[in-house]
Amino acid sequence: MGMHRFKQPVTPRWWRRSGIRLLLASSLGLGLLVSATFLLAGQPPSPEIVKKFEDLSQNGNSSCSTEFMNSIPNMPPMSRLKGSCCGPMALHRYSEQIEGLKRYADIAIIPPDPYDIDAGLAQKLLVGYDLPLTPDEQRAYDYAMQHSEEKGPCCCQCWRWHVLGGLGKLLVHEHGFTGEQLTKVWNLSNGCGGDSHEHS
Repeated sequence: MGMHRFKQPVTPRWWRRSGIRLLLASSLGLGLLVSATFLLAGQPPSPEIVKKFEDLSQNGNSSCSTEFMNSIPNMPPMSRLKGSCCGPMALHRYSEQIEGLKRYADIAIIPPDPYDIDAGLAQKLLVGYDLPLTPDEQRAYDYAMQHSEEKGPCCCQCWRWHVLGGLGKLLVHEHGFTGEQLTKVWNLSNGCGGDSHEHS
């Protein structure tokens, strides 16, 4: 009688609890795999990214001045526009941008590194800034102007404003980008510096 008093009844709740215990006891390998996945997702940037960040953040030649923008058409096409314009670069943000821009690798006019742009591409995009758009294309462009982080291609109307503005016009005109798609590209291509986050 006393033994029956303490006997654990076999109920759905008992089965659930037992199943959980069994799962926890037998899934050490799976747990390690999941933990490794989380570690991988949060791992620090690669040594290559760190090295390039150090170079660009310490040896930039970029300037917000009108003189610098006006000098771009006369630069050798293989020269580089390096570093941030307004604020210091942040490693975490930079690594996110590089990773996010990889998805656009098949579109040659999108710079793969917003802090290291070759002058030849910048010259082409500057010309694109004056490209006339159809009404539908203009609406897509205006959407990105309203919804991007900087409310435009850059935080100020420097060379980046015109280069990324030209990029935006070419993307909506030649590649059919929507306003939402252009907003994403502009946010990932932000070269103003700082540590705001834009995940791909």
